[in-house]
Amino acid sequence: MARLEPCFPKSHGKPRVDDRRVLSGIIFINRNGLRWRDAPAEYGPHKTLYNRWKRWSDKGVFARIMAGLAAEHREEKTVMIDATYLEAHRTATSMGENGGRGRLIGRTKGGMNTRLHAICDSQGRPISLFVTAGHVSDYIGARALLSSLPDVDWLLGDRGYDADWFREALEDKGIRACIPGRKQRKTTVKHDKRRYKRRNRIEIMFGRLKDWRRVATRYDRCPKVFLSAIALAATVIYWL
Repeated sequence: MARLEPCFPKSHGKPRVDDRRVLSGIIFINRNGLRWRDAPAEYGPHKTLYNRWKRWSDKGVFARIMAGLAAEHREEKTVMIDATYLEAHRTATSMGENGGRGRLIGRTKGGMNTRLHAICDSQGRPISLFVTAGHVSDYIGARALLSSLPDVDWLLGDRGYDADWFREALEDKGIRACIPGRKQRKTTVKHDKRRYKRRNRIEIMFGRLKDWRRVATRYDRCPKVFLSAIALAATVIYWL
């Protein structure tokens, strides 16, 4: 809590309910995928938990916490980039035009999904997160995360990131790309196969995030709130 408290908004007027108890209740709900009304009584009124969760998510508190803790462990050698699909529950897609336009939910062969794009360090710990609709390509996520890349030597990615503009952008930053070439390429692109094997760490990271029920299945209509759930899971699993 000593590391987290500086990121919380200051209390004005009447002292608010204990942050530790409320945060523990928020983590319990997100990890187990429960309704807020099903929170155990030990965490206090469920309305308090929900109101604090919604208010802090809108302010980007949980995203700032993850970014701040990740900045304390600066990566200097290798980062990895990838994306995964997260299923959207009917509660997140209902009552919206075309299945929830503006909520970053898209239809794919697997149904209604949101796509999580992430950059992690050499140990598989998430550094930057970005969400899009499920049908959005890897290139969109790569373009959005490009500016948040740290000053490193290597970037590992799969064939979905094999684009000339992306390789040139990495080269301008002084980063060497370890990305296999697409099969449609006329000229073969060489990559370090031994180094590329380490990319499984970002796949493991996605699997651990999906152990949290409200991350694996999206129940929140607001994309900012859903991204807060992912950032909270990443903080608890990797940065605390």
